[in-house]
Amino acid sequence: MKVQLKKLEGGWDAGYALNKHTLSSEFIGYNEFGHPMFDTMRSEPGEALYQLKYRSDWTQVEPLAAQIKASLLPKFGEVGLIIPMPASTTRARQPVYELAKELGKITNTPVFDNIILKAPATEGGSQLKNLNTRQEKDEALNGRFSINPGIANEGRWNALLLDDLFDTGATMDAVAKTLKTYKKIGKVYVASVTWK
Repeated sequence: MKVQLKKLEGGWDAGYALNKHTLSSEFIGYNEFGHPMFDTMRSEPGEALYQLKYRSDWTQVEPLAAQIKASLLPKFGEVGLIIPMPASTTRARQPVYELAKELGKITNTPVFDNIILKAPATEGGSQLKNLNTRQEKDEALNGRFSINPGIANEGRWNALLLDDLFDTGATMDAVAKTLKTYKKIGKVYVASVTWK
């Protein structure tokens, strides 16, 4: 899988993504239902992620997790636990959770998918994807995340926060800052399959 790593900046100790999601997208007309059609070229990780998220191709989980292990984990210090980003869309199976479980399996690292709690958006509030500026997103996310202190052992561990697509980083920033309030978390590293 061809990767072109990008350093991700934010309120974490280190962060990287494997590759840009979409390399090009050209409008090619409308289909018989009047919907616009595009000829879209994605990076290899971008295409794998697209097939996983929108075509429910679960065979993409293993190669993506293996690529994260090979390309991103060496960029970080020791990782003691993996935390998948809370999902923004409800699905029967969550792609990021599946990636986290596979990465945990191949690295022998525990996965905690319930440490970060996400409160629902305020009634009548806009969906995050419909907000345009980072400031609007930060305001919409303020106070939405909290800690469920689910680590029973004593000690501190560096956490890997795993996501699929990095856009403005507003949500990841909010979650990373929340994680840093938990006394059992040391450093927070972030890894994303692609960036927008």
